[in-house]
Amino acid sequence: MGQPVRDYLLTLCVTAAVTYLLTGPVRKFAIAIGAMPAIRARDVHREPTPRLGGIAMFGGLCAGLIVAAHLHNLDWVFQLSTEPRALLSGAALIWLIGVLDDKFEIDALIKLGGQMIAAAVMVIQGLTILWLPIPGVGTVALTQWQGTLLTVALVVITINAVNFVDGLDGLAAGMVCIAAAAFFLYTYRLWYGHMIEAAAPAALFTVILMGMCLGFLPHNMHPARIFMGDSGSMLIGLVLAAGAISVTGRVDPDTMRLFAGSEREATHAMLPVFIPLLLPLTIIAIPAADLVLAIVRRTWNGQSPFAADRGHLHHRLLEIGHSHSRAVLIMYFWSALIAFGAVGYSVHSTSLWIVLVIMGMSALGLVLLLLPRFTPRAPYWAERFVPPRYRRIRDKGEAAEGTAPSSGAGRQQGPLEAPMGQKGPESQERTPVVVGVSGVNGATAIGPRSRFSDRDRAESTR
Repeated sequence: MGQPVRDYLLTLCVTAAVTYLLTGPVRKFAIAIGAMPAIRARDVHREPTPRLGGIAMFGGLCAGLIVAAHLHNLDWVFQLSTEPRALLSGAALIWLIGVLDDKFEIDALIKLGGQMIAAAVMVIQGLTILWLPIPGVGTVALTQWQGTLLTVALVVITINAVNFVDGLDGLAAGMVCIAAAAFFLYTYRLWYGHMIEAAAPAALFTVILMGMCLGFLPHNMHPARIFMGDSGSMLIGLVLAAGAISVTGRVDPDTMRLFAGSEREATHAMLPVFIPLLLPLTIIAIPAADLVLAIVRRTWNGQSPFAADRGHLHHRLLEIGHSHSRAVLIMYFWSALIAFGAVGYSVHSTSLWIVLVIMGMSALGLVLLLLPRFTPRAPYWAERFVPPRYRRIRDKGEAAEGTAPSSGAGRQQGPLEAPMGQKGPESQERTPVVVGVSGVNGATAIGPRSRFSDRDRAESTR
């Protein structure tokens, strides 16, 4: 069996390409059927934006599985394991529930029941947790009911963690992509580096998940032309959970003795990423922390844990002064630090330099959090090559000579600033945009983007 890295790369590229190409037509379809809910109080976007991006992501998932099934180094995964079929069955069910929710806004309890049913479908087809590695004890075999309950719990936790963090343009797709990349490195090391073939399905699931997110991100970055909706967030959450369940339920810690010395040492080495109850905290720690904080906050305020609000971590970053793009990048940074830090520590848990690097990067992240209003400025000679927000303000001497307008007018009007005498976009009442009108966040999936309605443009030219 040759090195499968090329087959993985081909699967990644095909999944990303199919997802990217499908997103444009899906966006037009979402506008045509009216899958563009009105702006809610907790939303941070200012124009109704089509959802149903999960349709394109599900198409990418199917394409990735089909391509992998015909590749020499990956086809045996489909022949010897039922896990790919179990993943596709559960993904189809959760995707269908998400599509209905994006269009008709179904009840939260119904969605929760659908998530549990999707997890049960995967368990029935063999994608389940069979044992747990416990430090100091070794391998603990689970009964059928124990394995089923843990599997369902992991799926529900991961799906809702990803769904809760899906509040800014490009946030959920980027964070899940980072987590999938870290998890792929670990599972690929287990398979090809230590010849543990049971880790191959998990590596396949994570590389397909990376392709789904990478193909959707160009359409979803700020300002987003389309949202993934629950059909996308629940789908990628389930795929991420499926990879964790696969590697936990199929990789026997006894095989780790080949390179860990003993079963207890092997169990300790596998702990950071193999215990299902801790996996969402190490791989997607930021969404999981946001999920826990949201439940505590809503319960403390006498609200339902499923009630939506503007208290998520990304909302807090905006409130303290960070821009939309910077808030997303900060969340990316912390997600990458935790995910790759956990994987690095699990590989070399005795290396001091890994701990020092993690501490140093954490300090850097804290500095970024404390500088919300810092905007880097390009030198004068490079101003023509950078966006207007990074250009320097001309001094008063240049303004007096007429080289630049004076006092406030000398500064280029930002995209979110209204002309003098008008109220800003946040103080205006949001006007619903008629479904089907071209120009709603861009005429096409790859065309120009519009930040304001036609009424705002007409007023600004008076």
